[in-house]
Amino acid sequence: MILLTRLGGHELAVNPDLIERAEATPDTVITMVDGHKLVIAESIGELVARVRRWRAEVAAEAVELTQAADPERSTADRVQAVHDVVRAAGLDTEARGQVVPLRGREG
Repeated sequence: MILLTRLGGHELAVNPDLIERAEATPDTVITMVDGHKLVIAESIGELVARVRRWRAEVAAEAVELTQAADPERSTADRVQAVHDVVRAAGLDTEARGQVVPLRGREG
């Protein structure tokens, strides 16, 4: 979860995996995958930075967990295992800049 601020100053936690899009109108409006909209005080740039930081923390924790699970494993093997998980989840850097559907095709 990432912490954001509503315009009134109240803090809220948001699951970044459920964000569909964000727009500056001029306030930053986040549209969630269920259609719910949130107006936040942070800029789109700050929102993106927080989401990227959160994803990096998740990946770093995955590396730590693989090290704890198998301390004899080489660093290269552990990094490859995390890379495989990230790729399987569709979060690999090769997908950056591409449109990736959040839902399956209907109909």
